[in-house]
Amino acid sequence: MTESDAGKSEIRDITVEDVLPHAPAAVWKALTTAELITRWLMPNDFALEVGRRFQFRSAPMGDWNGIVDCEILEVEPMRRLAYRWQGGSGAGTLDTIVTWTLTPVEAGTRLKMVHSGFRLPGNRNAYDAMSPGWGHVLQGIARVTAELA
Repeated sequence: MTESDAGKSEIRDITVEDVLPHAPAAVWKALTTAELITRWLMPNDFALEVGRRFQFRSAPMGDWNGIVDCEILEVEPMRRLAYRWQGGSGAGTLDTIVTWTLTPVEAGTRLKMVHSGFRLPGNRNAYDAMSPGWGHVLQGIARVTAELA
């Protein structure tokens, strides 16, 4: 890094996707029902409405209080859901966007998640922890969706 690069931040995104052998309606239900979201991510007070603020809650870790503050930014039923994801403290505070995209395919539904806006180096710990974590979350969504069938 050159001296002129010092203090600059780099923006990174996490992207995961998979084809789930279920109709978009079933996948959408798993993504947008508070009780089901709890089963694949965290306890929450989610309600599907643009502008709705909600929280995910988990056990505190380090200087993180275990709360993720969110706001629904976009809803396209059975196709797209986006929400702001904020949490943390100090230099590691996150202000990011999670976007879910559902695409019908012959085998079921292609589900893509992009968690965008990680500012490095400040968000490095969150980015490093969440990068493999979202792949496990996608597996949880697949499991919950299969249980709905």
